[in-house]
Amino acid sequence: MTLKALIVDDEYPARKELRHMLEQIEGIEVLGEAADAREAKKLVSAVDYAVIFLDINMPGMSGLELSQALQGEERAPYIIFVTAFEEHAVQAFEVNAVDYLLKPIDKKRLQQALDKVFLLMEGNQAVARPGLRKQKSLLEPSIIDRIPVDKEGKTLLIPQEDIVYIFTQKNNVYIRSYQNTYCTRFTLKDLEERLKGKNFFRTHRCYIVNLTKVNEIIPFFNGTYTLIVDDCKRSEVPVSRNQARKLKTILGL
Repeated sequence: MTLKALIVDDEYPARKELRHMLEQIEGIEVLGEAADAREAKKLVSAVDYAVIFLDINMPGMSGLELSQALQGEERAPYIIFVTAFEEHAVQAFEVNAVDYLLKPIDKKRLQQALDKVFLLMEGNQAVARPGLRKQKSLLEPSIIDRIPVDKEGKTLLIPQEDIVYIFTQKNNVYIRSYQNTYCTRFTLKDLEERLKGKNFFRTHRCYIVNLTKVNEIIPFFNGTYTLIVDDCKRSEVPVSRNQARKLKTILGL
């Protein structure tokens, strides 16, 4: 399978660099470039692209506006946003983008983004055109490896491997890293689904823990446990009695 790709960026050096990177990846064919969103829209109408690498901040129509405009197109390609700005991540989720890459582009992240597109294509081979598929959004656990959080009026993207645990407090959901605590807009159930199969475990109705960050397991009252996790505070995460049974099975205890 060869993916036909379109690069959309108003800066020529950025297009040139991305094309060079893509030419080194098997299964990708860059068939076009556009310097603005309106030009890109015309190209998408003429060529059956599988994927667009789309900048967000461009003169005239933005990359987000183009993505929204393509939602109803018969041949809508998958979207991978490529931008120097983190703060548009939440909006990118809302337009069913496959991934969100930050400039300068990391080769490993680029390959991961393309792997997602290949998986989506393979899962929909029976459908002739990408636009007729139900595209997966960034909110689905298999699609993105970062979680948006709020910090001092900005949106930060936290790598999943940096998450120590997640908890609810006073109707808010927080993510704890080694050093910091961040507020997120997702519910605990949303995050549980998104992190499914990635070493995260729902220990309690108010907690999800990254099992790779657990240092100690301490028996507590009436069949419950307390986990000591690897953050700077050596925080304690409770495990309910029902979830303790599942945890012991997972860990082979």
